[in-house]
Amino acid sequence: MPAQRHLSYKERDVLLLIGTVKGAFLARRRAGVWDVGGPSFPGQSVYAMAYDGRAGRRRIWAGAESPHFGATLRSSDDFGREWTEPKEPNLRFPKDTGLTLERIWQIVPGRESEPSVLYCGVAPAALFVSHDNGLVWGLARGLHEHPHRSRWTPGGGGLCLHTIIPHPQAEGRMLVAVSTAGVYVTSDAGRTWRASNRGIRAEFLPDKHPEFGQCVHKVVRHPARPDRFFLQNHWGLYRSDDGGASWKDIANGVPSDFGFAMAIHPHDPDTVYVVPLESDEFRCPPGGRLRVYRTRDAGKSWKPLSRGLPRANSYDPVLRDALATDANDPAGVYFGTRGGRVFASSDAGTSWATVADGLPGVNCVKAIAIGAAPRRPSSR
Repeated sequence: MPAQRHLSYKERDVLLLIGTVKGAFLARRRAGVWDVGGPSFPGQSVYAMAYDGRAGRRRIWAGAESPHFGATLRSSDDFGREWTEPKEPNLRFPKDTGLTLERIWQIVPGRESEPSVLYCGVAPAALFVSHDNGLVWGLARGLHEHPHRSRWTPGGGGLCLHTIIPHPQAEGRMLVAVSTAGVYVTSDAGRTWRASNRGIRAEFLPDKHPEFGQCVHKVVRHPARPDRFFLQNHWGLYRSDDGGASWKDIANGVPSDFGFAMAIHPHDPDTVYVVPLESDEFRCPPGGRLRVYRTRDAGKSWKPLSRGLPRANSYDPVLRDALATDANDPAGVYFGTRGGRVFASSDAGTSWATVADGLPGVNCVKAIAIGAAPRRPSSR
């Protein structure tokens, strides 16, 4: 096993959680200089990582996937020096479902008002909830037993629940996204769920606008505007202004509306970032130019951001959870590629610098500005 390199962290550092096909890495920016530590779980795929800073914690979560022992949920309270080692899988389907956990796709801390609640999205598509900081997990039966479920079909990455967005104030409301099933929302704490895909097209189906079956790749929302969502589809960029009840196409000025990654600005609810790819058959940056696109007007227009990024012969795709922002002002924006490169912008995407080159293929990137002071969102 490779020796693990540990880094120290302090207030005002930026911390990147980087999940790859061969382990997890942590990167730190201090005084403008990046350093990379790791790997944790060498040889294991990590598709999901999260940071929980609620109730004074500084806990990192990771979904590590061993080719021999399957997927397990691990946590560290000392920035990766030591990780929990469950003696048996701590996230598993009840026996009556007949299902076996394949992959952990998403880990999401609950609302500030519920500091012991955690959510996990997994494959085969399901939502799990813990009310005791991750010690015990329960299957969200209302979604698992939805009448549509038997007709959900897997996408290229399997049948996965990859997006979980709790409402910031209303404890009973939540949006999830499943590939390929689409968007589902609950207003009663998960007892019942309804498909919310009106306006989202499914190019690969005979009926282009079905009730469900869309291959949604990512959904984001700013807590300051809880009823507005942005969505990256398998072909299509969309915005909803009514809590997901209906969706409007906003692919105005992007070279392709196919892609996976999407992130929202921490302070401006109208600013969103995407990384377009050529097509579903050629999942590479259009024209071999790696560019992030940003809208500052909620999708009315998009601008390419490429200063410091490869301008030619770049064919590295960016996956759905490999694009992130931090809470700094100006905001930091970060992404990693399947070619093992990680890039960072400290000026909201205007210019870019390399964090790491030569890592294993990047599955996910999460960014934390340690001790960043909260800022009131823009009213633009």
